[in-house]
Amino acid sequence: MTNSNKELSQKERIELLSILKDRFEKNMHRHEGLDWAKVQEKLEANPEKLWSLYEMERTEGEPDVIGVDEKTGEYIFCDCSKESPKGRRKVCYDREALESRKKHKPETSAMDMANEMGIEILTEEQYRELQKFGPFDQKTSSWIKTPDDIRKLGGALFCDYRYGHVFVYHNGADSYYSVRGFRGLLKV
Repeated sequence: MTNSNKELSQKERIELLSILKDRFEKNMHRHEGLDWAKVQEKLEANPEKLWSLYEMERTEGEPDVIGVDEKTGEYIFCDCSKESPKGRRKVCYDREALESRKKHKPETSAMDMANEMGIEILTEEQYRELQKFGPFDQKTSSWIKTPDDIRKLGGALFCDYRYGHVFVYHNGADSYYSVRGFRGLLKV
């Protein structure tokens, strides 16, 4: 387990880098033309981001590189688990929604959990981009970043992939289900 100051032990770091390298090499279609040695160099120079990736992996997100930010040169890691990460399901959308529930509150919210992990919840556009490497969420669904005007009215958005298409839906932000979690993105 990680400690509270967001640093990995030597053993955790070595194990995580091995897992990430293996996944990277098995899924070259997600990052054609990229070199693992350069990715690893960036990871080792950013231990807090490595900790965030560890949290993504620990919660079964199976993070992998899906591209490079053209403006910053940062590698883009995203949860590539077939279904919404198991360790991040059964959460409502955000803190406000969590606090508004009178009964049967979930343990946390997607936005709080993402913030604690140091990652961002995918936007609709990012979710659609991810599906180019998919399909993902054929049996589950994932909360996505919700526009403020929808959130102010009590709603939140989520997506899934059915019938060869991405579907965007709405729900009360305070709702939570055993098959709904969230996918995260991290730039390193």
